[in-house]
Amino acid sequence: MTNLNDIISTFSHEDQHRFTTYLDKKNKRSDTKNIQLFNYLLNDELNSNEICLKLYGSLKKDAYHALRKRLYQSIIDFIANNSIQEENSIDMQIIKYILASRSFLQHKQYQVAYKVLDKAEALASEHYLFPLLNEIYHTKIQYAHTNPSVSVDELTRKFEANQKNHQLEDQLNIVYAKTKQTLNDITYKGDIVDFQTVLNQTLQEHNISINDSMSFKSLYQLTTIVSISAFVTKDYLKIEPFLINTYNIINTHKNKEKQLFYHIQIIYLIANTLFRNKKFNESFQYLKLMYKHMLLKQKKYYNTYKLKYHLLVALNHNYSNKQKTAIDILEPLAINKHQDTESLLDIHLSLIMFYFQKGNLKKAHTLFSKFYHTDQWYTEKAGKEWVIKKNLIEILLHIELNNIDLVESRLLSFKRSYYGYLKSIDQQRVITYLSFVESYYKTPEIVTSNKFKNTMAESFNWIDIHKEDIFVISFYSWLKGKTNNLDLYTTTLNLIERSQQELTNT
Repeated sequence: MTNLNDIISTFSHEDQHRFTTYLDKKNKRSDTKNIQLFNYLLNDELNSNEICLKLYGSLKKDAYHALRKRLYQSIIDFIANNSIQEENSIDMQIIKYILASRSFLQHKQYQVAYKVLDKAEALASEHYLFPLLNEIYHTKIQYAHTNPSVSVDELTRKFEANQKNHQLEDQLNIVYAKTKQTLNDITYKGDIVDFQTVLNQTLQEHNISINDSMSFKSLYQLTTIVSISAFVTKDYLKIEPFLINTYNIINTHKNKEKQLFYHIQIIYLIANTLFRNKKFNESFQYLKLMYKHMLLKQKKYYNTYKLKYHLLVALNHNYSNKQKTAIDILEPLAINKHQDTESLLDIHLSLIMFYFQKGNLKKAHTLFSKFYHTDQWYTEKAGKEWVIKKNLIEILLHIELNNIDLVESRLLSFKRSYYGYLKSIDQQRVITYLSFVESYYKTPEIVTSNKFKNTMAESFNWIDIHKEDIFVISFYSWLKGKTNNLDLYTTTLNLIERSQQELTNT
């Protein structure tokens, strides 16, 4: 059955009002129940049987399913009509110009035809609509003999340049698809892939140069590909200048508001990169910009990005020594349903981390107990790295709660399930980290000894701390705090500050 709740949850308040108005105008009978069904699904408080009883007074399942199908079709029609009106007005205007010009040409109204084609060309060029430009140049070349002022050579040059841009956009779209597929194989299936090599080979295979001039969509796809690379390699510093420079290019595009979805996504990628590089003030600036764009077009994409936005705001606050603010932001979101399951899971895990860093172990454990699905389920929804973080946090949490039996079982389970995978992706230091965690758990008195501290310092394959992943620092802080008898949050903030100072001095 189509999950109408998920579809409806993407509607803004304005969309909800407009859709009910749309249904009201469409309904020819006063007893049509589609608006009632829409409102029940929107509130998301009743199951199918309860809604059926509310609507019909009995379980008329055939009638209920037929009503759902009609509502689903109405939603599709409503969304499609809105998209045509909002997104394709420029495209439709250009197509009208092309059709009109061809009619003029067939009736030998050559001068008028070329004036209309000039308007179409200017509009299509402004909005990087390469397929439509192809049709315009094709038509101009076909009838060039009718217009003495037209240079066939100049038109041919424009036509060939446009074909290159069109081909580049198509090729980048293929690279984007292949890159996303590779990431999915790594993240959700646990495949062992040398991502950087695959990316470089794919770019070379399709003759794509990062310095080429691209359309808005292509630039978005390229920034996404580069961000995926950083996600896999954890080298966010390397991509930061490219993302910001690319965004500055995008900001000059005339069609940036037309492709608002891509625009918001790029701003988010930059804000997230700056957070991962511990540049919290700069990240906040881009988050403000992101929120401003989320409110555009009657908040069309607000619900789509709401969870991602608030989570990143909370993370920036948490690592800026404003933990209470971070917790206050996430707590209301953790109790609500949303179709963005991956972001919702990130919110739960982040909130557990905030509670844990604060020392509120009871709240952390209560929230953690709501993770009742299998690791396989969570891997499919949020990825293998997320599951590994979840299991590591659980082990630390049970150590702090002194749940001896659970610590033993979780340690054994983690070793059995993930040691082979971690070795295969060259993440030996996670195994090293857990060995020190286990040593502390079994003999906590040794953790403050110089021998333990020295062994720990020599054993970790640390890169420069300003390049180190912020979440790796967070896990390491727990051990570091134990060796120095300092609380976890203070230790975390101290290491983050040290990282920021190193970055300033580089």
